[in-house]
Amino acid sequence: MAEQLQGKELSYNNLVDLEAARRLIGEFNPATPACAILKHTNPCGVALGQTLGEAYDRAFGADSTSAFGGIVAFNQPIDAETAHKLTQTFLECIVAPACTAPAQDILAKKGNVRLLILPDLLGGPHHSLKAIAGGFLVQESDNFPENPQAWQVVTEKKPVAADLKELLFAWQVVKHVKSNAIVVSRDAVTCGIGAGQMNRVGAVKIALEQAGNQAQGSVLASDAFFPFDDSVRAAAAAGIRAIIQPGGSLRDADSITAANELGLIMVFTGVRHFLH
Repeated sequence: MAEQLQGKELSYNNLVDLEAARRLIGEFNPATPACAILKHTNPCGVALGQTLGEAYDRAFGADSTSAFGGIVAFNQPIDAETAHKLTQTFLECIVAPACTAPAQDILAKKGNVRLLILPDLLGGPHHSLKAIAGGFLVQESDNFPENPQAWQVVTEKKPVAADLKELLFAWQVVKHVKSNAIVVSRDAVTCGIGAGQMNRVGAVKIALEQAGNQAQGSVLASDAFFPFDDSVRAAAAAGIRAIIQPGGSLRDADSITAANELGLIMVFTGVRHFLH
């Protein structure tokens, strides 16, 4: 149960966004500072850092336009340095496992921002419910930890340890983006996110356009398989070096062939997230 330390009453949308933020930030080991900024349940910036303040700066810088009025989640207690940064823009809600007394004093100057403390970021529901006409749907929550040991490298070019670390970060984020979902990341910060598109090519285009020049040398994660090789070719043209996706398409061979032709690394996870 979260404790609200300050701010206006939580709305329905606030609570839905906060749950999405909790699920996402819970992906990251609390030993490494992490920050996620969300709008309308989709992340607009996610990053790791050497300090919590650095993680926030990197996440905010990933898409500062969308971050305005966003929901900010941390995996470590908020300190005074981070609190000061949080007062520099308009935010709806902030959630973290704890908040130091000096940080609370700083955030109190922004009395309308909703500040919540949730010590157990992993203690979410085991099932999801959706109402439909005549009843409801129950589904097991997608709370399973990622298992890179089960991944399959399907291309001639193989990833090194740094590649796998970056691919894991992108895969952890894309899991929490509405499908069709694409995430481009570099150095443990999101560069571009394509969310909720009606086709995967559109999601790739949005993510790559947002990433711009930062796509050079970045990795790309897709929450579901590529039914054609067009997205692989678009990624390579933008400078992407590695792709992670579930695999499982009847045309997987086309994507693998294109990746080999273009000198990309491609990893299949065998797991499709496909958030709806």
